[in-house]
Amino acid sequence: MNRLILLVLIFSLLTGCSTPAPTVAPATVTATLAPTETLPPAPTATIAPAPKIEDVLAYETRGSFDFFWEQANTDTSSPGYGLVRDRFPGSEGIASMASVGFGLTAYTVGVEKGYISREEGHNRASKTLDTLLKMDRSEGFFFHFVDMQTGKRAWQSEVSSIDTAILMMGVLTAGQYFGDEVQTKADQLYRDVNWPWFIDPVRDMFYMAYRPEKGFEGHWDFYAEQLMLYILAAGSPTHPIESSTYYAFTRHTGKFGDGKPFIHSWFGSIFTYQFSHAWIDFRPYTDKDGVNWYDNSVEASLAHYNFAIAPHKSYQTLSANAWGLTACDGPDGYNGLYGAPPSGFDNNSHFIDDTIAPAGAIGSIIFLPQEAQQAMLNYYSYDKLKGRYGFMDAYNLSKNWFDSDVIGIDKGISLLMLANHENETIHKIVMQNQYILTGLERLQLIKK
Repeated sequence: MNRLILLVLIFSLLTGCSTPAPTVAPATVTATLAPTETLPPAPTATIAPAPKIEDVLAYETRGSFDFFWEQANTDTSSPGYGLVRDRFPGSEGIASMASVGFGLTAYTVGVEKGYISREEGHNRASKTLDTLLKMDRSEGFFFHFVDMQTGKRAWQSEVSSIDTAILMMGVLTAGQYFGDEVQTKADQLYRDVNWPWFIDPVRDMFYMAYRPEKGFEGHWDFYAEQLMLYILAAGSPTHPIESSTYYAFTRHTGKFGDGKPFIHSWFGSIFTYQFSHAWIDFRPYTDKDGVNWYDNSVEASLAHYNFAIAPHKSYQTLSANAWGLTACDGPDGYNGLYGAPPSGFDNNSHFIDDTIAPAGAIGSIIFLPQEAQQAMLNYYSYDKLKGRYGFMDAYNLSKNWFDSDVIGIDKGISLLMLANHENETIHKIVMQNQYILTGLERLQLIKK
């Protein structure tokens, strides 16, 4: 019996139901602080201020310049002085002649921005041209890849018509900007190029490559980044080409969605609509067929932007804030097929795996300034995409991949187009060059 009473008591204590509680009016409780006491501050969330586009533009401009300034051979006793790495930190010891061309142009930007003195830029450019004058050439054309220390051919690479053209654009830019002996050396390098030697006389088209072991390879038979090649060749005072070569390549038009038709490249890579425009201001020029290449690149950039904002169920990167598919590094290595429609003859020649290179949109900043800056703000939000030399080469959110390298030609197109966007830095220099003006005239590209 005692045990039963005990159990009832315990149950009553746990449930509070044994005896009804008296009804009590709720008490008002007031906390009284001692005179010296203060309430602790309420916790607040710290929100980092959104980056300003001016800061992002400055970040990428300075980082891209630093690549060319720091990743050049600066050993004055080296036969490869001034040669610029193809990429960093990969491919150590290998320079590309396209990187050198972008680098020679970058030094003019560095002086204008105050990153380096005019004397520093002049000396770097002058000694780099000394190196180029002593390097192995075939009728004035350079090998694509060379050893940074020796200046000799690397990787059994080809003698390249387009890489030589990019190099010559840098050579002429530096000569025009710095003048005196820099201009004398630049003129000599340019005059040495035997442009007709690289043309297939049967098809009246430039070859793409020449290998001493095999001969000529490929043709520039479709529109791409090679417009500069025709202008340089037509303007030569020593080895000019006929204008017919410029009008011989296929000009196939296409469009994306409801956009306007434009002359497109085979793989649809956006860099093909940018490279020549980095140096040559095509805005006022129309050729005898009625083509304005600046307007063409605006439409191509719009196609890339509109493709990125179209529904893509399987992609996480492509968007209004990440657009401009272009040749770049990818999760499986470098891929020159990255592009967007239109491509080929049936829109099946481009490749997409959701990899985006920041240089794609940045390189179109003179064509679509607002959309490019919008993308740059997005890229800046990814810490893994930011590095010593501005944005890394590429990223892919679908595969959670961020590149560990930067590539010279992508840093180059970014830097030059940012400079042109800011105050037409490169266009103002190059469009004073008589060789370029002569080339435009001989090709019958006339100002509107």
